[in-house]
Amino acid sequence: MTSQEKKDLVSRERENKSLRPALIISKDTVSDYEIFLSHLLVGLADASIPVTLVCPPTCDVDSIISGAVEVIRYPIVDLPFVERLDRNRLVERLVKFKPNVLHCLCESRASLTRWLAQELRLPYVLTVNSLQRHRGRLPISWRHCAAVIAPTGSIAADIARIHPRLAERIEQINIGTFVEQDCMCFSEPSRLASMVTAQSLDNVAGFETLFGAVRHLVIGGYEFMLVVMGAGRLERPLWKLLAALDLLQTVTIVPWMKPWRSVLAAGDIFIQPQPVDVFNPLLLEAMGVGSAVAACKGGVDDFIIADQTAVVFDPDDELSIKASLQRLLDRKEFARQLAKSSQAYLRENHSVSEMVTAILLTYRKAQNS
Repeated sequence: MTSQEKKDLVSRERENKSLRPALIISKDTVSDYEIFLSHLLVGLADASIPVTLVCPPTCDVDSIISGAVEVIRYPIVDLPFVERLDRNRLVERLVKFKPNVLHCLCESRASLTRWLAQELRLPYVLTVNSLQRHRGRLPISWRHCAAVIAPTGSIAADIARIHPRLAERIEQINIGTFVEQDCMCFSEPSRLASMVTAQSLDNVAGFETLFGAVRHLVIGGYEFMLVVMGAGRLERPLWKLLAALDLLQTVTIVPWMKPWRSVLAAGDIFIQPQPVDVFNPLLLEAMGVGSAVAACKGGVDDFIIADQTAVVFDPDDELSIKASLQRLLDRKEFARQLAKSSQAYLRENHSVSEMVTAILLTYRKAQNS
């Protein structure tokens, strides 16, 4: 190590010691972005940075905590008439921890974080994981919000369009993941081909087209298994739809199961059948384990790149979906190369270490703002 490298290392260590972030999360953060949160906490622990985690009482965060993390449950009692008392207690706990930057990891906690920043006179960072086109304007303190983090270019552009005054504060930081060395797609030629899709079961219309495409493949003599992972109020109608299409031997519905990667690794193909307005961590993890991806454009689709990271179809066209899936089933070597290409893309653009480094730099800039 050169003398300059030693000086840089000492400088980074000093900067890290001065950081004391408070992370404000929701139940959705834990349920939908558990892997991201775990990677962030590990990165902060590796840098010897103390953290306090503000989360709802029902959140199970014990399995993802790393290093020196103090957990503050809020609200203690979720009733309107004790909200003021709860908030005062939260402020008291945070004052004892002495944070110097707040990080809100969920839009649903933006109002709370803005209030805390004003009460504690601290800068804060806000992470936005979804397009805002169907939502109201974000509650933001122009004085205290030092940065808005977006995980994709499409979300960053959407925020800048709706909040032009925030344009200079928006930072795109790609969510990182660990990429498997092996490619799982059709890695066992003798095994029955398997497909996985995962999403809320609240929209039958979104599944009708996919199931129709699957029925076409079955009639055409293709043998495979499709696993639908999810939960929602329309699960029973979906089972009835599968029965009506005579697909009960081909398609099965299972509840959300963790760890996600072990479920996704069992699939040769991962399907995203409908556009989504929220960053989809399951799509990222499916690429990471080496599944070939069949997906549609629209919504947050930055890393759905035709014939580089995915085969692309029209979500409203059964024949388009069928053709994309048929292409992967017929050309298994093409499917494997596509899966390997998406893994290479993630290694280059979605490094966990680079994500953590970028977030730490954002915290330091916020301190100096």
